[in-house]
Amino acid sequence: MAEVGVPKVSVVVPAYNCGPHIEKLVASLLRQSLPADEFEVIFVDDGSTDETAERLDRLAAEHRHITVLHIENSGWPSRPRNLGIEQARGEYVFFADDDDWFADEALERLYACAKANDADIVIGKMAGYGRPVPRELFRKNRFDATLSNSPLIDSLTCHKLFRRSFLNEHGLRFPEGGKRRLEDHSLVVRAYFLSRRTSVLSDYICYHHVQRGDARNVTAAPLEPSSYYARVRDALDVVDAHTEPGALRDRLHRRWLRNEMLSRLRGKRLLNADEAWVEQVALEVQKIMLDRFAPGVAGGLPPMLRAMAYLAERGRVADLRRLAQWEAGIRAHGTVGELRRADHAVTVTVAAELRFADQPVSFRADGDRDVLMLPMEEIAPEVLDATAQVRKARLDLVARHRETGAEIILPNTFETERISGTTAADTVHLVHRATATIDFAALNGGRTRGSWLLKTRITNVGWTEDARLPLVFICPADGSRPRIRDERKIWNRLRSAVGRRIKR
Repeated sequence: MAEVGVPKVSVVVPAYNCGPHIEKLVASLLRQSLPADEFEVIFVDDGSTDETAERLDRLAAEHRHITVLHIENSGWPSRPRNLGIEQARGEYVFFADDDDWFADEALERLYACAKANDADIVIGKMAGYGRPVPRELFRKNRFDATLSNSPLIDSLTCHKLFRRSFLNEHGLRFPEGGKRRLEDHSLVVRAYFLSRRTSVLSDYICYHHVQRGDARNVTAAPLEPSSYYARVRDALDVVDAHTEPGALRDRLHRRWLRNEMLSRLRGKRLLNADEAWVEQVALEVQKIMLDRFAPGVAGGLPPMLRAMAYLAERGRVADLRRLAQWEAGIRAHGTVGELRRADHAVTVTVAAELRFADQPVSFRADGDRDVLMLPMEEIAPEVLDATAQVRKARLDLVARHRETGAEIILPNTFETERISGTTAADTVHLVHRATATIDFAALNGGRTRGSWLLKTRITNVGWTEDARLPLVFICPADGSRPRIRDERKIWNRLRSAVGRRIKR
């Protein structure tokens, strides 16, 4: 039980020149299933110059559980969040952004999870719109997650529920002082190490995380490589302060190598960037790799990323660009085989593979090893050894709710077939086959009203690629028997294409 008069949750929201983008968040807060007298919302207006301040003041005047702080512009979310912590009265604090929004039962479910598990931190499942969100972390509920036993390190944004006394006990605050990129990384990583218990709630999408179409989020401006990678070093310092050299430190370091470093030097992201900026990023990446990373950091990557790390550590930017031009053409290709129906359940069998143009991604058989074939010869073969990754290749079937963006990874049985002689006698490629039964009476906890798209997701050798399948399941009500639209039929393909055009 929360202390009498103390809110269960304080939601802290930095706000700056939000315009209409804040309305989805406001509406979602007013729809919460948690009663209004059991949570509070603290908007911190960071010196807005549009009508944001007046909008928030009207909101606070209409709703007793909403308050507004007005401050001089700090230019970044850190100070508003810190002031929100000081103002908060709730047992727990959730940090939200002004252009995101909550699912209707989010606060109630997050708080219940925190209390049931006596957790210092609760991470609710997220849906991303133009922003990446963790996938593997949310594959299942994890009520005692640690950096050692789960992929917690994949979730470093601050959009989480924190016990307020835990934040205060350890002096956990966001770094202030101008525009500090990755301001949440150092706080969140330190919090993970200090948390007595961290829980992950994956069976309900709690938070919808948005990249605004006008790219006018405060944090959406292009990054400056030198200062950005100084902040990466700050986060690495936190990891080093709490770990000894070895496998755990290498695995945690690998997260920044993969997400903040190599991700900017691959595929279309590299090809679409200014060449001088890419050179600066590559230089900063090279320095961190040489200064901070043990060999096991890059060594634990899948072969495609290992190849990028090999080139980046040697400053071979031209070769990174060549590799990016090839990788930009990699796609997953999926087909539907058998489709069976029994009342509310649908069983579907699919096949999928990775392709470049019309050719499958291939491996060269080298004795007992599978070596990834890339369009360049100047990478050491041991770097491209894909044997272990080929054995761990995975095919997921994912149902995506068209109206909300909710994604559900479906239980399936799958196998991987090796096809020999793809491009030469000593080459092989992989075809993945899976079967899943979708029970629309139980999918998403029975919340199935709307249209569900089906896609395959291949994870192998450094790629995670989705392929949309030509099936749409339409549920007129929650838990109802779905109507199936098979877009392999010409009329349905035309109707879907027209619908997508109109939606734009």
